[in-house]
Amino acid sequence: MKRDDDFIRQLLLECEQSDDIHLVARLRLNPSNDELKRYHHIKLLSDAGYFTPVGKHVYRMTNQGYDYLEAIKNETVWAKTKEEVTKLGGATVDMIKDIAVALIKREFAEKLVISL
Repeated sequence: MKRDDDFIRQLLLECEQSDDIHLVARLRLNPSNDELKRYHHIKLLSDAGYFTPVGKHVYRMTNQGYDYLEAIKNETVWAKTKEEVTKLGGATVDMIKDIAVALIKREFAEKLVISL
């Protein structure tokens, strides 16, 4: 299964928008493709340090996860980030975050007329 960066963003947004701080990642017997995709991507977010396990099959978003989400939350920044990643032919999650942060810094510098 390929990593889906749009789906990762969607999971982070879902977690932030939820009234519950916990996200459950459990696989039933014979999971659907959607359930398997969700489980796999939550595990990838955990591997990257953006989610942390707090119980059996239960995760919460880490501060690092909130920082990543803050960088990619804006639709325009996300679209530009994906465009840059496509030019590169792909990127790691950390590289995606770095690209998004660079785009945001450039936008801030232009608006605030300062160097970051």
